[in-house]
Amino acid sequence: MKKRFEIGFVITIAAVLVVWLVISFYKAYAPKPQQIQGQIQAREYSVSSKLAGRVGSVLVKRGDKVKKGELIFTIDSPEVLAKLTQAQAGYEAAKAMSEEAHKGARVETITSARDIYQSAKAMRELSENTYNRIEELYKSGVASLQRRDEAYTAFQNAKYSENTAYQQYKIALDGATKETKEAAKQKEIAAGGQLSEVQAYIKDMQAYAPNDGEVANILLHEGELSPTGFPVVMIVDNNDAWLRLSVSEEYLEHFKEGSEFSAFLPALGEERRFRVRYVSVLGDFATWRATSGSKGYDLRSFEIEALPLENSGEYRIGMSAIITIEK
Repeated sequence: MKKRFEIGFVITIAAVLVVWLVISFYKAYAPKPQQIQGQIQAREYSVSSKLAGRVGSVLVKRGDKVKKGELIFTIDSPEVLAKLTQAQAGYEAAKAMSEEAHKGARVETITSARDIYQSAKAMRELSENTYNRIEELYKSGVASLQRRDEAYTAFQNAKYSENTAYQQYKIALDGATKETKEAAKQKEIAAGGQLSEVQAYIKDMQAYAPNDGEVANILLHEGELSPTGFPVVMIVDNNDAWLRLSVSEEYLEHFKEGSEFSAFLPALGEERRFRVRYVSVLGDFATWRATSGSKGYDLRSFEIEALPLENSGEYRIGMSAIITIEK
């Protein structure tokens, strides 16, 4: 009886070992699920200024919630204010010259030219009458030819003087030429453009939030020099977040555009659903994973972007997401 018990015990132990070995070998050689890790990305905005200068004041702190159009920081630039004064003076000067060219000569100048013309006209009429009388006397044999020629010359000179005075009077009435007026007008337009340009720079001394979001970083602080276009404040919109993956093409069939999948987010401690919106091959500089030599080809990597089906603003840039693909 005792011997049978020992034999049964040995058989039981052997059976357990065989089962354990079978299970162990099955687990060891059974296909394992593939895990792919991605990261959460979100829309980022760089708040900068076209104007170079020193940061006057930064009105936000990291973590602040901001609204679109909210004042973020200011720039101090005395040089631009000086250029504004110059541009305003140049525009006013060009405007005055244009108005003068279009308005014509002063009233006093016109009156003086008119009086000179009237005087020349009177002299011409007197010279003409004198010449006509002497011409009659010459025909009657009373006046000499010399006297007649002198009267005719005086009449011609008076006529030319009248014509010259009339042209001067007309110039005074008409003012500047058409070309001069046009040149003055264009100079006024150019000066106005320069003024508008400086005023645009003046407006850019204050930088506003381009969109709703959260202040992620402040790169420059009050008193520091800001180059043109340098981002002073970074804003991130967590409501515009997506998941970015880099997968080998052998798993690309699981991420077709428009398809949905689940991903576990350790930071949130739960799984979330995502929908693929974008698939693109990575550049040649991306990592290629060589397959076994028997297959004879290499696998390229693809970039996947997927949108969360639900987003209440809890996503943060850099959160990890684990996707499990069953073999």
